[in-house]
Amino acid sequence: MLGQWLDWSLDGLLPDATNGIFASGTYQLHAPGILELTPTAQRQDARACIFSAAIHGNETAPVELVGEWLSALEAGAVTLGAPVLVILGNLPALKAQQRFITTNLNRLFNRDLTAEGDEPDRARELMAAVDGFYSRHSALPKLHYDLHTAIRGSHYPRFVVEPFAESTTDVEHWRWLAAADMQAVLHQHQHSWTFSHYSKHYHAAQAFTFELGRVAPFGQNDMASLKPMGKLLSALSEGQPPPSTSTSPMLFFQVHHELIRQTDAFQLCFAEDTANFSRFEPGTLLAQDGEAGDFWVRDTPLYVVFPNANVEVGARAALLVAPIS
Repeated sequence: MLGQWLDWSLDGLLPDATNGIFASGTYQLHAPGILELTPTAQRQDARACIFSAAIHGNETAPVELVGEWLSALEAGAVTLGAPVLVILGNLPALKAQQRFITTNLNRLFNRDLTAEGDEPDRARELMAAVDGFYSRHSALPKLHYDLHTAIRGSHYPRFVVEPFAESTTDVEHWRWLAAADMQAVLHQHQHSWTFSHYSKHYHAAQAFTFELGRVAPFGQNDMASLKPMGKLLSALSEGQPPPSTSTSPMLFFQVHHELIRQTDAFQLCFAEDTANFSRFEPGTLLAQDGEAGDFWVRDTPLYVVFPNANVEVGARAALLVAPIS
């Protein structure tokens, strides 16, 4: 059954039986793309885990990774020991193999959202699913891994974004991420209404956005490089302590500035194929905008992450970051 879930989700359908059992637990299909797994025997170290993918529809490696994990779970190679909510976010965009249909779903996870349309409606459905799941498992530590791939290449292909919130990240998570072969960590400097931010801001969950390589079609992803990440998902779903190692190989960055596209005249002043974490020296012109004016690198070098001049007016066109200890 778990192997058919992706097909049902893409068709926007629910089977006649929306719940059932497998070797180590039960499943409940709440809606297309929203699957809850409950263990027969919950382990002492269990967390209430959310694994989400396809918040952007063209990011297929996380979907394949989740599919591999579900197949292992159904085959009994992984034993469920913790409750897990599995989410495929933007189903029409995933079926069309494009980033979004009308607007970027990963900017809509705000309880004050008033926008109308398919993607705002999906954001509200997903927020309600998160609220319900954490409420049902309120006694457990909360965790949310939102899995993505980046539009462009990167000097550090596998990196993690820590959302901004008042709650802090437990130190052990950095060691888990190092063992999962994450190469860099980016600390957000302000609220950004992404899916992982929702769980951290509203539920004080340990929550992260993962960038697991570069966007590619199904079947063309480098899944071998994601095996350590697969081991992390499996350990968490088993309710076991994940593999852990020193954080010394990982680089840590802090966001210093967001470039926002204020007008149609906005442009980035560097090559379109510039990789994430490319470094720019003081005195470099990075952006021009008819309203915001020019943005120059000032006293210290800055690194660019998620550059995309073709976002909607009012949306983020790049993050500018600097290394920290």
